[in-house]
Amino acid sequence: MTKQEFIDLLNKDLSLEYAAAVQYIQHAAKMTGAQYQTIQKELIIHANEEIGHAISLADHIANMGGEPTLDIGPRETDKDSKVMLEQDLKGETDAVNRYKARTAQAEQLGEYGVKRALEDILIMEMEHEKDLKMALGL
Repeated sequence: MTKQEFIDLLNKDLSLEYAAAVQYIQHAAKMTGAQYQTIQKELIIHANEEIGHAISLADHIANMGGEPTLDIGPRETDKDSKVMLEQDLKGETDAVNRYKARTAQAEQLGEYGVKRALEDILIMEMEHEKDLKMALGL
């Protein structure tokens, strides 16, 4: 893998972090039902953490000589609160898988600072995944 290919993948991740933040904000606002009050608050926390991930990725992309993307990845929504949580879980599971791959790629390229930042993001994404599974009773 070349450095440019890695930057391109990080930009894809960046677009998906933007999308996750937007989706969390919208889902938290739309959810109804007393059983979702706790997770609604957690989704706002997740949205803020996703913005933090985006800032970190953008900084690393720029420091590696790339141009951080302005593109926002696909978002999902639904009228059903449970379905929205399932959509969020799908996104977090995808993020966990992507960041596991990305940390290995960073190490392969000798980008150890980027690897460390990606590991921190991975840990948070795994926590988000756990929160959503608990909210869904999984």
